[in-house]
Parts: sequence; structure tokens; C-alpha cells
Amino acid sequence: MMFPQALAAAVGKVQARLAQELFPFDDQPVVHAMRYALAGGKGLRGFLVLESAALHGVPADAALPAAAAVEAIHAYSLVHDDLPAMDDDDLRRGQPTVHVKWDEATAILAGDALQTLGFQLLTDSVLGAADRRLALVSGLARAAGAQGMVLGQALDIAAETAARPLSLEEITALQAGKTGALIVWSAEAGPVLAGADPAPMRRYAKALGLAFQIADDILDIEGDPERAGKRLQKDMVAGKATFVSHLGLEGARQRARALVEEAEAALAPFGDRARTLREAARFVIARDM
Repeated sequence: MMFPQALAAAVGKVQARLAQELFPFDDQPVVHAMRYALAGGKGLRGFLVLESAALHGVPADAALPAAAAVEAIHAYSLVHDDLPAMDDDDLRRGQPTVHVKWDEATAILAGDALQTLGFQLLTDSVLGAADRRLALVSGLARAAGAQGMVLGQALDIAAETAARPLSLEEITALQAGKTGALIVWSAEAGPVLAGADPAPMRRYAKALGLAFQIADDILDIEGDPERAGKRLQKDMVAGKATFVSHLGLEGARQRARALVEEAEAALAPFGDRARTLREAARFVIARDM
């Protein structure tokens, strides 16, 4: 299956599983806000879970709760990231952000509920033996917490009032947490479920995550706000250091292409079976949203 079809299929499966999970929940604003936050998006993290699982002989049904889990965690992070105390955004995926559509309290609670839903999904026995489920839980807690995504967000906020712009090395470390940590966890989920060595997928995902962020920085300068579904050029207006500000547009493109080559090289042990993942790496720097 080619990448666009594989991505669409993965998104459909993950969205269906999340809808099933939320179906019995009470008819409350916070639940409506959860559903709203889960709608749309590229679905790349859930796709990586299912594709890395398939690469290691794990059927989609046996990996689906993990794919849904990371998308729930990602959605929570966006809801909180958009809050006035954080990035203060009023548009996400082409729609009003959760705190704009409802209010800040509902957004905070919806984010909290999505985070806990993610970990609840990882308890599903379909994921296999308890030790593998615990490995997924432990890994996601690190990736989403103060060693990963939360750390990256904290560093990003601190950079707004720093005495000097961040260096290229500091931006790379920041984005490895804020954007890269969940992408790495997603790619490692397949080998974890299979009891296989996660190192090749880790190398792939680290390069992929950094290329993804560089592409985001490029889109922030050149992208179409309607296609992106969010305000652009915020970092440039705020004077924040980015990959583009350090490398220039062409330098950033070259770095992203080199990272895609690194990601593809990491998949060499899997041969042609990793074709869709190679296409995914190329997609992250060719996308327009």
C-alpha cells in the first residue's frame, strides 16, 4: 500500500477506535471538547505505530490501542499548548481552539481527560503480555513528560524571555522533546509489541521527527495559513530563533533532506518491506500543511 492510502487507512482505524472509546461517556461539554480536539490532524503518530507494528509482524488490531493512545496524548498536548498561558493560539486545524470554542477550564479538563485516556488505552490486553504493555506505558510517560514533550514545551516558553536567542544545538534539543519524543515512541511501539530490537526504528524516528520540525519552520515562513489551519509567522514576529533563522530557507531545506536520507538509511535492515515508511519520511518535507 502506498503512503497516502496507508496513512488514510490508519487515520480511519484510529478515529474509529477513539470514537468507540468515547461513545459511552456522559453528554458533557468536556466530552464534546475531547471529541472536537481529536478531529482532524495528520494522524502521523498513529500511522507510525500501526506501520512499525506491521513491519514487525504485529497485526493492526493488536496495535490499534497504542495508535489511539498516542493520538489522544498528542491531542491533549495541542489543547494545552494553545491555551493563553502557553502559545495563546485561537486557531487549530482550521477551527477555533478548544478554549475559544468553550472556555479555558473546559480546555484544561479536556486535555487532562485525553491524557488519561491515552494511558487507559495502553492497558488493553489485546496489546499482549503485561510486560510489553508496561513497557509501552513507561515509554509513553517518559516521552510525554518532563524528559520529553513537556520539557520541550517548557524550554520553548523559557526561550521567549531568554536574554539571547537559542543556539542551533539548543533548538535541536528543544524540538527533540517537544515534537520528536512522541514520534520516536510511535515508531518504537511496533518492535516493543513484537519483542524486537527498537534501535533501527529509533534512529529512523529521530531523523524523521527533526525533519518534521524543520519542515514546520519552513511552512511557518512560506505556508498558506488556510492550508495550515493555524496562524503562521508567529515565531518570526516574536523574534524567536528557529532552524530557518539559523540556517536560512535553503539551508533548512538541505538539512531536512539530509535527515530524510538518514531516516531512509535506518530502514535498510527491513528492505522493501519498509517502503511505506520511506515514503512517510519524504512526505514530512514535501507537505504543505
